[in-house]
Amino acid sequence: MLRNNRYETKINFEEEILKLKKELNAVILVHYYQEGNIQDIGDFIGDSLELARRAKTTDADVIVFAGVHFMAETAKILNPNKKIIIPDLNAGCSLSDSCPPNLFREFRKKNPNHLAITYINCSAAVKAMSDIICTSSNAEKIINQIPLHQPILFSPDRNLGKYLAKKTGREMLLWNGTCIVHEAFSEKKIFKLKNEFPDAKLIAHPECEENILSLADYIGSTSKLLNFVKEDSSRKYIVVTEAGIIHQMEKAEPTKMFIPAPSDKSCECNNCPHMKLNTLEKLYLCMKNLSPEIILSDEIIAKALVPIEKMLAMS
Repeated sequence: MLRNNRYETKINFEEEILKLKKELNAVILVHYYQEGNIQDIGDFIGDSLELARRAKTTDADVIVFAGVHFMAETAKILNPNKKIIIPDLNAGCSLSDSCPPNLFREFRKKNPNHLAITYINCSAAVKAMSDIICTSSNAEKIINQIPLHQPILFSPDRNLGKYLAKKTGREMLLWNGTCIVHEAFSEKKIFKLKNEFPDAKLIAHPECEENILSLADYIGSTSKLLNFVKEDSSRKYIVVTEAGIIHQMEKAEPTKMFIPAPSDKSCECNNCPHMKLNTLEKLYLCMKNLSPEIILSDEIIAKALVPIEKMLAMS
């Protein structure tokens, strides 16, 4: 409900968003970690890699990105002449915040012979200083294409980096960053869930801590976790990633049970506070006002496009 100076007017946000989408020739890209009502109104729902591909190929004039800031920046890099808007400009990312551009620049200077493979969860400025961008969906495939003699810097997620080093057998110099959601899961509480649901498979995102990943029956990116539950014969799953993905899992497999893994805190820390800043009302308002808009310099766009294009080509 929106308030003006004289009275309150109840607005059907879904209807108004669909009207605006048609008027603006807009496309709504939605990440799996958004609230279910935002996922349901999106044109395309996906993980970072899928949404980057959609952003690159869309013929819409306006891209509405219901996700976090670095994702909308990626869409702008791929579409410099399009208007990119986001429901809440403060929807950031703990991983991106953990890797400030000035410190990343020093990191690269200290290791000039290393190839910088950087997880997409980073700022446009950090992308501009990287050699290849990756996502959790394609990182292993990209690393396996790098010559064995080439030393690698992997940033900013240390947990994903450790997992990839084990999977690929490559030694990599890791940036010490983590995701506030994926590092918060409680091993003790997960053991309790496994005892309560002994027939449930534990599926986890590779951003989780190593001790949690060691318990997993399956490890994969957000989209791979979704595909796994569609193809797997089990009926119950303990889901160790941001709880927003469960909305799509329940839609795809309504007869199966999906149990969100608990954090080690009393709060609902399996919900990303940055992702959840976006609401249906903010989505409507950003389309109505064409703001907040993602603005990047031509220099940053040109430099950051190179490693993103490399990622897309190698995927």
